[in-house]
Amino acid sequence: MQSSSTSFHFTMAMLPQGWTSDVRITVANGCIARIETGIAASAADERHMAGIPGLPNLHSHAFQRAMAGLAERRDSLAQADSFWTWREVMYRFVSRLGPADVQAIAALAYMEMLEGGFTRVGEFHYLHHQPDGTRYDDPAEMAAALAQAADETGIALTLLPVFYAHSGFGGKAPDNSQRRFANSLDGFQLLVDASATALRPLPDGVLGIAPHSLRACTPQELAQLIDRANDQMPIHIHVAEQIREVEDCLAWSGSRPVEWLLDHVALSERWCLVHATHMTEAEAAGLARSGTVAGLCPMTEANLGDGLFAADSFLGAGGSYGIGSDSNILIDAAAEMRLLEYGQRLRHHSRNHLSAQPDESIGGAIFRASLAGGAKALAAPAELAEGHPADIVSLNVEHPSLTGRNGDGWLDGWIFAARNDAIDCVWRRGRKCVSGGRHIAREQIIARYRTRLTDLLD
Repeated sequence: MQSSSTSFHFTMAMLPQGWTSDVRITVANGCIARIETGIAASAADERHMAGIPGLPNLHSHAFQRAMAGLAERRDSLAQADSFWTWREVMYRFVSRLGPADVQAIAALAYMEMLEGGFTRVGEFHYLHHQPDGTRYDDPAEMAAALAQAADETGIALTLLPVFYAHSGFGGKAPDNSQRRFANSLDGFQLLVDASATALRPLPDGVLGIAPHSLRACTPQELAQLIDRANDQMPIHIHVAEQIREVEDCLAWSGSRPVEWLLDHVALSERWCLVHATHMTEAEAAGLARSGTVAGLCPMTEANLGDGLFAADSFLGAGGSYGIGSDSNILIDAAAEMRLLEYGQRLRHHSRNHLSAQPDESIGGAIFRASLAGGAKALAAPAELAEGHPADIVSLNVEHPSLTGRNGDGWLDGWIFAARNDAIDCVWRRGRKCVSGGRHIAREQIIARYRTRLTDLLD
């Protein structure tokens, strides 16, 4: 039986070989079946001006979308607010969430990701248990809620169940506020197996694992987690996000966090080190040589006061990175890429910093790096190529900031000079999820979210 197909024609599209004119993309069974270039549009084609690949969002905590704005109050005049005071707000908030709440919140977050140009999300998922810390009958009850939100919105999901066992370096017992996160190694294996079942209904879901951090996972536990993971599983870990974390790691081991991982773990392209904010030049160079992806989340890192990534040392050594929305304080792919560049400008007192080539578009350089690094970190293809999922974004070239430009000029206009109305349509596996900049299920997703959040905050 012959499968039905759909064809799209773009005046210009970003293909692996670069911007190409008059591109027809034929989609069958959710994947790109054929790409033709230099070809006129036919009557059957859906026509658009500018087509680019959807971006991977390599690091998200979906439930934190409902916290956005709730921690923007000074905690005390006695101490400076930081990640650690923000975390206490998060612990109080998370204590009330149930599976239906998580699904409603995640659906809103995933809808906003699609509207902003993300088509796959890496969900760093650590909210596993009931409020009293007991396991749900289905260990992946919460993971299933995330998978349902992904299915409802259409976004692709790389699910990263988190192993979290300790409250600090050296195997400290978890705090009571962490009881919904904590697992033994055997309990975690049950979670991973059940998460695979929860992912099964999604057409191209990917399962990985995520040791939360060196402070939440002992060296012995980390070694066992790596041994138990199959070779195809991506592995993500938080590392070197805050200065205090670096100081505590030094006190525990005599090494800095990234230094410790380089010395004790066979880091490779399947790994993503999320944040890696505080690195020496030697650490940055070693991380780059390992092939590991640095998972950068500029808006969250700015919101929490974490610091600025050591881009010069890392990129100078050939390192690769991707971007993530992390705490989902504001979900906007262009804003993440813009702030990544602006942070480096502020750090180095120079402009157009994240480019290694003369006359290179900064928007184009950051987009391509984020596309390649995100795809590697989430173990899923992201380019517009035959055989890949048809995850496509069309830009609104009539937007004032895109007018009169083409190619990378469109990317510069979108990333640095436009609001989110520069995105027109988004297709996931060839299905249009966003039209005219709005998700097709926007109204019902927002209505349900409002109901759930009103009850939670009452």
